[in-house]
Amino acid sequence: MRSFLPYHSPVGTLWVMENGQAITEIRKSETPPAIGIQQETQLLQMAVQQLQAYFAGKRKVFSLPLAPKGTPFQKRVWRTLLQIPYGETRSYGQIAQAVGNPKACRAVGMANHRNPILLVVPCHRVIGKNGSLTGYGGGLKTKAYLLQLEQGDRKGILYGNF
Repeated sequence: MRSFLPYHSPVGTLWVMENGQAITEIRKSETPPAIGIQQETQLLQMAVQQLQAYFAGKRKVFSLPLAPKGTPFQKRVWRTLLQIPYGETRSYGQIAQAVGNPKACRAVGMANHRNPILLVVPCHRVIGKNGSLTGYGGGLKTKAYLLQLEQGDRKGILYGNF
């Protein structure tokens, strides 16, 4: 059975979803998921607590069972994203190189775009090769906010609460 909980974060409402064994999705939306039951499970409570600690600057690594749905290539990209340390970034080219296909920058970008578990699978840490902020499913303002948060720039966060 699919369960979900909302978490009202500094970047907007995040819907945390699980399948009874693992987190399957964290998405930013003002509307609840169409499928599943809103209920507090132990796993969802743990995920929300870890998100709260992350936004408070007290958690740098998430410790949750994850079960994102995607193609084998997407899952390889997402596993690689999990290796990017808190407060650091990588380019799409670096991720393509790390997954063993240096010419797959666009495919890496598409896998990032399809990442179903925002924040925990840190696609926000992937930037353009020239250092520019490029597309992000949660929006570029959110991406900038998250990168500034992770770099310890608590006073200089540009966008505050959304």
